[in-house]
Amino acid sequence: MKRTISTDDAPAAVGAYSQATTDGATLYTAGQIPLTADGDLYADADIATQTELALDNVMAILAAEDLAAEDILKTTVYLAAIDDFDAMNATYETYFTAAPPARSAVEAGALPKGVGVEIEAVATYPEA
Repeated sequence: MKRTISTDDAPAAVGAYSQATTDGATLYTAGQIPLTADGDLYADADIATQTELALDNVMAILAAEDLAAEDILKTTVYLAAIDDFDAMNATYETYFTAAPPARSAVEAGALPKGVGVEIEAVATYPEA
């Protein structure tokens, strides 16, 4: 049975979507951008900072379910400019030091609110 997940430690959904959903075995996050839980947008920050903020949001959603980076099976990284890949990757790899998840990284062109990166994740519950 589907259940929605919401935490005050990540930006609130600003549309017809949830921060995350789960069926009890797998958790799917919505795409996270460099927007703080307080509503501060960092669209003009460098891509390393934007990546950090987006991943911090992913981790906050996971933490609401007692999950962590090692529970992530797959991420998808959307970049406004693929030329930002190396800078994004340098920050990204600090979040996944052992057994990183599978990942796709694509240039999406235009992202919500003019940001440079959006990241979504699929995680598994250890007991599932």
